[in-house]
This record gives sequence, structure tokens and C-alpha cells, in this order.
Amino acid sequence: MPDTANPQPACSQGRVIVSDHALVKHKLALLRDASTTSFQFRALVRELATLLAYEATFDLSLVEREIKTPLARAHGHALAEQIGLVPILRAGLGMVEAIWELIPDAQVWHIGVYRDEETLQPVHYYNKLPQSPTVDICLVLDPMLATGGTAVATIDALKEWGVRRIRFLGILAAPKGIETLSEAHPDVDIYLAAIDEHLTPPPSEPGDLPEGYIVPGLGDAGDRQFGTQQD
Repeated sequence: MPDTANPQPACSQGRVIVSDHALVKHKLALLRDASTTSFQFRALVRELATLLAYEATFDLSLVEREIKTPLARAHGHALAEQIGLVPILRAGLGMVEAIWELIPDAQVWHIGVYRDEETLQPVHYYNKLPQSPTVDICLVLDPMLATGGTAVATIDALKEWGVRRIRFLGILAAPKGIETLSEAHPDVDIYLAAIDEHLTPPPSEPGDLPEGYIVPGLGDAGDRQFGTQQD
């Protein structure tokens, strides 16, 4: 399984890039804390998304442009590619605004895929992509890469759409999710704040945690963002 803390120029073989930034580690600990409120949780997701997006976009293509400063003309650069943001509903929605602030011209496309809690298989329920791709590179956004099924299904849809440059931005991942995504799409780079230990096994008795949750994790990222936790 590829793993490196430092980004390198993009290549055809996907990599797993785990941020070693002090602020990422600090904010991730706050995000994990069960006492963190939904309001604080949403803010931390946005902040972590900003830090991870900074690393994931370091090598976007540029074109040179000339600008006029208050004192003289200067050489500068502009993004040469159209970027698409694809949040995996619903937890991925919390990462969009942060990256939009960095790339205001990015397009946002929604693909609805959820994990069936019984089978752990991805279920498609929404896709309004136009017939032809309108972006050059897509950033797939989801705080959690658990089994990897929804990420694979989303990237399948993007490749069928015609996008060939795709990167996954998450916050936490389980080894199983990384393995599943890397095997299905070996060309996709995976940017993360941390890799956790394992997934919860199938429950053996009432009261056990559901199967397929990241451990130690942070709980259900969607429920904690939107305040829909069940007692």
C-alpha cells in the first residue's frame, strides 16, 4: 500500500498522502472528541478541508499572465484548468465551502451514493452530470473512507462521464477503504489527515456498533455535522 507524508508531482500511479502538518493533527484531535458540538464539528471539517486541499492542488496547471501592480507590470499566473468538486452526499457537503473559498470558479457536481448498512454495498440514488464533462480535474470529497465502496462508485461515474484526472480528499481512512479504492482506481491519489486502525466487525449482539465504522474514528461524520445523532 503506497504511503508518503510528502506530496510529489502527480503521476499515473496513485499515491496515499497523509498530511504531517501540525495544524491538521491538532484539529483532527478536536474533531474526534465526542464532546465537540455540531457547530464546532462543521467548522473543523471546513478547516481540515482547506488544509488538505492546499496540498492536493499544489501542482495544478498554470498559464502565465501579466498584471499591473500599483507600481509596475509584473508576471503572474492563473489556473489553466477547470476544477470540479464532487462531494459524496451527505457528509462531503461540509468540505465544499472551504475549497470554494480557495477556488471560487470551481464547479460543484453532486453524485448521490450511500452505503447500505446491511450489505455495506454502494447504492446510487442521484446523478445529474451532463452528457459531456465540463471540468479537467475532479476532487472527490468525503470525510470518511471506510469500506471504499461509495468512493469507488463515485469515481466510476466520473470516469464514465469522461474525467480522467481525479483525486480523493478525505479526513480519515481505514486500511480496507484505501485498499479497495487503490485496487479499483490505481491512478487516483488519496489525500488524508490520518489512517486509522480498522473497521468495526459485524455486530454479534444487540448494542454492538454497526459494521463498517472506522476505529477509533470520530463516529458518523454526517450525523455529527448535521446534528442528527441518535441516542
